[in-house]
Amino acid sequence: MSGFDLKLKLDGVRSGDRVDLIADDAERKEIADRLRLLGLDRMEAHAVLERDGEEIRATGRLRASAEQACVITGDPVAARIDEPFDLLFRPEPTEIRPDEEIELSPDDCDVVFHDGATIDLGAAIADTLGLAIDPYPRSAGADAALQEAGILSEAEAGPFAALAKLKRD
Repeated sequence: MSGFDLKLKLDGVRSGDRVDLIADDAERKEIADRLRLLGLDRMEAHAVLERDGEEIRATGRLRASAEQACVITGDPVAARIDEPFDLLFRPEPTEIRPDEEIELSPDDCDVVFHDGATIDLGAAIADTLGLAIDPYPRSAGADAALQEAGILSEAEAGPFAALAKLKRD
């Protein structure tokens, strides 16, 4: 299978299937807009699927080239993502009441629920990209812009800087 398939029919998934996902221009633009990226020049993933009844595990690697906005200056910051992933698709739970608290274990964090008919591998991989990018990208000019605005660095504002100032005084 190839292309950036958004949904795979559950009854067509077999253990050992390899899926190659390559986002085209329109898909990359849609993902970039959703993740608030300045650009997404490349996004591809390769996964091997394993089936255990109604559960599908997708293990593989995501590679992408993106451009983010610096959180300080707004300048473009290049981002290269090369991230392994291990996603587990399970049937949507039916026994949970809306007001019931749910405890998640670390193993539950990469679980994606499916409707019993399809898994949305493309969306899950786009979410993986969203988690892999730097949430606070900074350009080379960020520190100078902060200094120019009179904002102290962590080293200047931290507790050790205050102690060093007391020692000097």
